[in-house]
Amino acid sequence: MEMGKTKPCSTLKEFRVGSVPTLFYIPDFITDSEHHHLLNTIYDAPISKWKSLKYRRLQNWGGVVHEKGLIAQDLPPWLTRITERITEKSGLFPSSINHVLINEYLPNQGIMPHQDGPAYYPVVAILSVGSPVVMDFTPHPNLSNHVGTHGNSLDDKISDQEAAVMNSCERLDNFHPFSIVLMPRSLLIFKDMAYSDYLHGIKDSEVQRCNEAVNLTNVQNHGVVQHSSGSVKALDSDDTVICRANTRVSLTCRVVTKVYKSIFKF
Repeated sequence: MEMGKTKPCSTLKEFRVGSVPTLFYIPDFITDSEHHHLLNTIYDAPISKWKSLKYRRLQNWGGVVHEKGLIAQDLPPWLTRITERITEKSGLFPSSINHVLINEYLPNQGIMPHQDGPAYYPVVAILSVGSPVVMDFTPHPNLSNHVGTHGNSLDDKISDQEAAVMNSCERLDNFHPFSIVLMPRSLLIFKDMAYSDYLHGIKDSEVQRCNEAVNLTNVQNHGVVQHSSGSVKALDSDDTVICRANTRVSLTCRVVTKVYKSIFKF
């Protein structure tokens, strides 16, 4: 598949949040009526389309992602309309989005910190519908291995081990955990550092701390942010939280660069 980059939309800069340069949060990406129609369409899918995992269930659209690439199937028109808009508005994808995972999260369900697999081009767009949620970003553990050396002669004033610790800390000082509140109808896009140097996940909790949210001021007027009563374990009374009262559904939209139209031949 030939990959040609498109130019990012100039207005995308307005939606940058936090200190990581390639994290974009676009509120109200779809309308209320589109939000309602999208949820209805997702839940109108046949039960066989849902795959149940241990802590959540999902729908897979666009084909089967294999270590060698994507065994492709066409996206349905209702998804194509959304993905084409994402591709056009962002200008960050190298070609049309060809794979969408739809995840359903009950109020006490989340997903462990993870990084998307190597089959995907390193840009991801997540459209949120249903309940708001807090997504946490944490520096990738591999960053602690990016250390330098200071030689190993007997005249060195510090040991190699001490030097490694110092360099590791210096490296990690540039990468700090942060969170982002994902409101219904919003679109989150991240790439580059935010994609490769961080893990992202959602805690398995109905009450989620959002003190570190990089877009907290943007969502406070929606009435979902409140102060913790301190009754929840691991939360202080002055913590800022959101309460997940309803089911959340996310559409994770990506590009698989290697595409096959049929089963692999070995």
